[in-house]
Amino acid sequence: MGSESSKDSILEFFTHASNKHDFALDITLNVNGALITGTTISAKEYFDTLSDSIGNGNDVAQKLSEKLADAGQSLENTGDSQTNFIHLKNTKVYLGDSKPTPSQGKIVWRGKLSDVDGFFLGKISNSK
Repeated sequence: MGSESSKDSILEFFTHASNKHDFALDITLNVNGALITGTTISAKEYFDTLSDSIGNGNDVAQKLSEKLADAGQSLENTGDSQTNFIHLKNTKVYLGDSKPTPSQGKIVWRGKLSDVDGFFLGKISNSK
């Protein structure tokens, strides 16, 4: 399935607002039976975070870091209003009754909007 017409227009609007206006929104997505919870971020912030996480290694890591930073910058500079991916920070993935994965750290996540089955506003908290 996963065609562009299957994207939820409201979720695409939220994602576009994150990409173009640094709009942050706590959200939980249902993707193929898993719940993915976090805060929306722009594609640029996603790529910058990835770049920062691998940038201090060897020459290969530094080249990858530069490419990721360039990808984030080029996305910010394009006037393309079409949004195909959603990006989250502080992400946790819940599958069944198990503890969330990853359960620690500031994890960024990228997913195709066309793969999201549903969503609700707010994050899941695993504190009891």
